Amino acid sequence: MDKKELAKIEQFLRQTFANHAIRVVGRPKKTDSAEVYISDEFIGVLFVDDEDGDKSYSFQMAILDTDLEEDA
Repeated sequence: MDKKELAKIEQFLRQTFANHAIRVVGRPKKTDSAEVYISDEFIGVLFVDDEDGDKSYSFQMAILDTDLEEDA
């Protein structure tokens, strides 16, 4: 993904989740994915699927049991 594509995705996520602290950052050795942050906290990975000419994006976020215990 190039910088223009990352900026479009970042804007979409910011508007969708009403959070301007969301950042989408390219990965140094990967062209098919990017890292997603809220401020400085890593929250997940965004993958691009460009097969058959239909481009789509998939966001993957892991939630650990320990993350849930901290808020309880």
